[in-house]
Amino acid sequence: MDVLIVGGGVCGTALLFELARYTDLGRIALVERYDQLARVNSKATNNSQTIHCGDIETNYTLEKAVRVKRTAEMIVHYAELLEPAVRERCVFRTPKMVLAVGQKECSFLRERFERFSPHFPAMELLEKEQIAEWEPQVALVNGELRPEDLVAIGIRRTYTAVDYEELADSFVAQARAALADTIAADGSPRQLDLHLGTTVERILPEGDHFRVRLRPTPGCSTGDSEPCELVARHVVVNAGAHSLLMAQQMGFGLGYSCLPVAGSFYFTPDLLQGKVYTVQNDKLPFAAIHGDPDVRAPGKTRFGPTALLLPLLERYKPASFWEFLKVLRLDWSVLAVFWQLFRIADIRNYILKNLLFEVPWLRRRLFLADARKIVPGMQLADLSFAEGYGGVRPQLIDKANRQLMLGEASIPAMPGLVFNVTPSPGGTCCLGNAARDLEAIVARLGCRFDRERLALELYGEEPAAA
Repeated sequence: MDVLIVGGGVCGTALLFELARYTDLGRIALVERYDQLARVNSKATNNSQTIHCGDIETNYTLEKAVRVKRTAEMIVHYAELLEPAVRERCVFRTPKMVLAVGQKECSFLRERFERFSPHFPAMELLEKEQIAEWEPQVALVNGELRPEDLVAIGIRRTYTAVDYEELADSFVAQARAALADTIAADGSPRQLDLHLGTTVERILPEGDHFRVRLRPTPGCSTGDSEPCELVARHVVVNAGAHSLLMAQQMGFGLGYSCLPVAGSFYFTPDLLQGKVYTVQNDKLPFAAIHGDPDVRAPGKTRFGPTALLLPLLERYKPASFWEFLKVLRLDWSVLAVFWQLFRIADIRNYILKNLLFEVPWLRRRLFLADARKIVPGMQLADLSFAEGYGGVRPQLIDKANRQLMLGEASIPAMPGLVFNVTPSPGGTCCLGNAARDLEAIVARLGCRFDRERLALELYGEEPAAA
């Protein structure tokens, strides 16, 4: 086996696609412990279904926004490779905006527009009347303009939403098509092995290879019926929070702890035309609530997420509590980070309020006050808790520096073995992260790599620019 990918979410399948389409590697395998792809954070109900470009995410610096924009646009370029029927299941066009309410937020957003618009030429600065034209429910109450100061940064119809579950399926289908009837460097037919319903039991280094022991996942109907072993030249683990668990079981990534943050959502009738975000409180390391037309629930708008510190690596999987305890690695460094969070009044109050958002009788009433920032005329009867929706983001704690890490982490354990932990916006950056891992694989294995084709198809760059 040339490359083994662990994890069948959108990040693992993106790497599978790039290896199949842009290299001549002969044997590639992907292992997923569930009997379907994209069952955890990439599942359509477990994320915000957003392409995060950095234009309306006010917690992004200009530097980060420009960097994320380049990788986010890879999804759009990739979608152009698909047949129209497949593309329409994966990506969706809607308008989007970030809304400022009150004088302080409006001043902030106007200044941000001046700095960001040269890098995001599609941005428009919307005054109250224009907001009402784009999103009547946001700017109007009983047919009259809201009394508060309002301004927004808007982007007209563009690809804004993604069904990451469908996207992962498309990556595998495109990988199979790329491998079909092609020949590896040694002249043999190229091969893709997909092991669903299969759990990685251990990864054992053997010289410059890795012996990976697999076993059937209990309760899954697919997959191998008996334990087996694969030998791979290169292993990439893209298993969310479980990447850290697997790394630490091998003695790597011990300088990290994991703080899982769960998000819940609420449904309303179809109140919004597109995505409406709100200005981020810069004291909070959690996403501000937003409203989105749900790609899997026609006629409904989804509001959220809340942010609940949850001692589970997977939402609605109580057994993952024991896995959480293993990656928490509680010590004084972790307690120091908790103290830093709770000593800030805004964060402390936010965490406590979000605990109350999980109390059945209270949660709709409490959430209504926040949701009215977006839709002031919303009524309690409009809100219903989205049962079964919401995933878990594995926020890492850097124990050495005693700080919460807000981005993704990659743990290069040893040559040929890497563990990737990708909280939001991991889905948005799936193709960009895959390209990073692809470069490392090519450098180590010495396979052919059609870099110009990747640059043209996924970055939209002509060969000379690449």
